[in-house]
Amino acid sequence: MSIKKDLKKEGIDIIGKLDTLTINSLAKNISSIISQTFPELNLNTNDLFRNISRLNMYYARLPQGVSAKYFYKNKSIYFSNTVDSKNLTAVAMHECIHYLQEVCDNNGNILRLGLCDYTSKSSHDVGINEAAVQLMASKCLNKPYENVKYFGINIPTNSPSYYTLECALVNQMAYVVGENVLFDSTLNSNDNFRNQFISLTSKKVFYNIEKNIDLLVESQEKLTSLYASLQEFDTDLYFIKESNKEINKQKDNIKKLFLDTQKLIFTSYFDSAINLVYTSKTIENYRNKLYLFKNYIGQVDGDTSFNDYYIDKMMELEKKYETDKTEITDLVVVKHNFISTLFRKIKTLFGFSPSYAKAKNN
Repeated sequence: MSIKKDLKKEGIDIIGKLDTLTINSLAKNISSIISQTFPELNLNTNDLFRNISRLNMYYARLPQGVSAKYFYKNKSIYFSNTVDSKNLTAVAMHECIHYLQEVCDNNGNILRLGLCDYTSKSSHDVGINEAAVQLMASKCLNKPYENVKYFGINIPTNSPSYYTLECALVNQMAYVVGENVLFDSTLNSNDNFRNQFISLTSKKVFYNIEKNIDLLVESQEKLTSLYASLQEFDTDLYFIKESNKEINKQKDNIKKLFLDTQKLIFTSYFDSAINLVYTSKTIENYRNKLYLFKNYIGQVDGDTSFNDYYIDKMMELEKKYETDKTEITDLVVVKHNFISTLFRKIKTLFGFSPSYAKAKNN
């Protein structure tokens, strides 16, 4: 298939090419921002500039809702003709990261794109890579975190417009493993993030999360298609009725898939991590890490899954205090602090009283 046919299939209709001066200016801005944002990756700004400046860049008519698109077959970025020229750096960031993470064979066939391995027939990692790239782009652009409501889920995010649900889940995984590990694997296309997450949970858990994130992307794309169909057939009452049923079904599925995946992330990690808790220091580290996970979760009215889990784990820690005799002096001090602060923190953080928590366990 020719490039022209490929572009047509992607819904890309070229209007005109960006001039060299504009491309170089973009390359300079983006290479500088990326290298300064991720000093731990030891990136060379000049190398980044040379790579990005070689890209072809065009204005084009793109599918609705798409601001820019990187097309690996001809190493080109296509910007929507509706994008403000003053906003090109922000729009181009995500696509340039895609270009930098790309690994191809000698014939130009793509082998890997960050966390996405195209050589694996059973690969389920397109969604997780898109989310990781978007998290990198948001960090580069210094996007602030804000609370948004998406499919009835209150989510803390620095990507309110792109891959919001997927970014929230990958951000939770990064909290467990470490953000630096995620970004290293995303840009350098290695398995460090995957392997470390698996070592802390299990291979089955990791691949289930990957698959679920892909399903989230697919479900939201289907929802977009349903909305588009409604606009096209807005006079057919039967079609509208049936489409609305399917839309509501998809929304419910998306919400459930997100919550199930989120629960899988925190339960798989903290269930495993608690087995390594013995000393006062590891007990306190575990408690703090679980406690702070609340800042990453998406919340739904009436869903107390994380709250309940937190209480259960605190009770499990108390049981360790009672049974572990290896550091009895140290643990007595920790237990005193633990008992005096547990229910106060539950009350102030999760919005319900100690009496409620007690009743839940009676």
